[in-house]
Amino acid sequence: MTNKPPDEAPDGTPVEDDSREWHGHRIITGGELDEVFAPSDEPELIQRSARRRRLHTAVLGFLAFLLLLAVVLAQGLVSGWVRLPAAEAPTAQAGPVDECPAGPFPYLDPATVSVNIYNSTAAPGLAGSVATDLGDRGFQIGTVGNSSVNRAGMTALVLSGTSGFAAAYTVQQHIPGTQYVHDDRTDASVDVVIGSGYENLQPAEQAVAAGPGPLSCPGADTSPAAG
Repeated sequence: MTNKPPDEAPDGTPVEDDSREWHGHRIITGGELDEVFAPSDEPELIQRSARRRRLHTAVLGFLAFLLLLAVVLAQGLVSGWVRLPAAEAPTAQAGPVDECPAGPFPYLDPATVSVNIYNSTAAPGLAGSVATDLGDRGFQIGTVGNSSVNRAGMTALVLSGTSGFAAAYTVQQHIPGTQYVHDDRTDASVDVVIGSGYENLQPAEQAVAAGPGPLSCPGADTSPAAG
């Protein structure tokens, strides 16, 4: 029986046996696998990263909801089936026709007149349109909103207290066919409640040319109930 000579390299150098090689392939040991797939020694960083991802997802979802809500509201406002809540015109104490303030009252500089505009019709945006037109003529625009006051076929109601007689007269020169209603406010502000009969403002040059005169209050024989 002969002894098997040790494996040799092509150059005759003995080759040591490596138990981690098999048929020329490197064998990965369990220890090496443990080193590669060892659990992270920074669990707090992983948790913080997960929390940030959840917060980011929640914020994006909330912003998407707000955007969708804004689109729906905008569509509703344009279509008229959504009306934003707004201040209502105050309840007016209307006297009979023979108590209509006769004046004469002077025409004031519109820049000294504060006007609140209310829409009592189903036409969306009417109060804003009238407010813009009066603002372009120099009036100081206050509240713009809606009112439930709507006499049949009325053009507009003009409301003021005693201190606002001249201001109300000035406003009436710009809106033909209005009815004046006296209320108990103490300042000189004027409310305008636009009705279904409203069409356009009086031509500016004609309104500005008005001299002193009486208030126009035909039909002011009932008390309009603002809702």
